[in-house]
Amino acid sequence: MTERGEQRPAYMVVADDLRAAIERREYSAQRRLPTESELAHRYRLSRQTIRRAYLELVGAGLVDRIPGRGTFVADHEAKYARQFGSFEDLLGLAEDTSIELVQPLGRRVDIAAAARLGLDDDIVYSLGYVRSHHDIAFGWTTVALPPRVAEIVSDTKEFTEVGISSAATVIGLLEGRLPDPIDQAQQSIAAVAADDTVAEVLGCAPGSPILRIDRLFVSSRAEPVELSVGYFLPDQYTYRTNLLRQSGERP
Repeated sequence: MTERGEQRPAYMVVADDLRAAIERREYSAQRRLPTESELAHRYRLSRQTIRRAYLELVGAGLVDRIPGRGTFVADHEAKYARQFGSFEDLLGLAEDTSIELVQPLGRRVDIAAAARLGLDDDIVYSLGYVRSHHDIAFGWTTVALPPRVAEIVSDTKEFTEVGISSAATVIGLLEGRLPDPIDQAQQSIAAVAADDTVAEVLGCAPGSPILRIDRLFVSSRAEPVELSVGYFLPDQYTYRTNLLRQSGERP
């Protein structure tokens, strides 16, 4: 009951019951929570109401909803979670993750990447690496560089020696070598199905849902200097942002 004697929303009652059960350790990261149908029957509520209750817990970071498997208590030790809101936050990946080079820097024909990098022909230099947190792989990233940028880093071991592990980020390695600093990153996020390459590298089934994050890094001279395309396991990686209201804005 609220202070005015009004009943609390049904979804909040369910959410609080589930939260209490999690705090009592009735569920763990290995034991699935009840399905929407099971809870709807138990509480005599609609599945939409139950879904809203689960969304409350997802938003609070207490549970993860894994397509095809169910809802589980969030395993904060295994999952990598970082909040991104600036270019500096991307550089901060070097603080607690590592990369292992799988595909060394090499010359390739890539029409789509070359177009996004604003090149006059279809030649780019690309590499691929796995990113891990506490030795758990959670992402596969391919990076495409314009030839002029690739030449600057062609002798960098993090880009050329297969199997080498490093705490660096590609943009961090580029920052100290580019004539002009990176000024911005244009980003897009989508849910996609894992192809055979992603599935093999990350150990998931082909067709599994994967988070894809594309970032185009642009220098202070408005020149694209790097295109990265990352694929991340949704049960190992959480992407968070802060959305701030501009000063003086009102709804």
